[in-house]
Amino acid sequence: AGQTNYSAAKAGIEGFSRALAREMGGRNITVNCVAPGFIATDMTEVLDEKVRTMMLSQIPLGRLGQASEIAAAVGFLAGATAGYITGTVLPVNGGMYMG
Repeated sequence: AGQTNYSAAKAGIEGFSRALAREMGGRNITVNCVAPGFIATDMTEVLDEKVRTMMLSQIPLGRLGQASEIAAAVGFLAGATAGYITGTVLPVNGGMYMG
């Protein structure tokens, strides 16, 4: 419950990014999204231990991600080696959501 606003915003950003990727492709500009999973932050640091344990049980890698891992994904997509990747959503979530 209470996820309507989050879900709508996420879908909007993903749709916008895909549409923009189509528009900008002719200019050789790539557009992608990074979809982080649960990341170790001040917010996750204060979670109740029961909630934290439940979250970790849903992540195949069994740990929270690090901000540096999200930054690395963004850096990859912004770099030349990802020059043929556009209009995609890159999940960085320890395997929590596979699809």
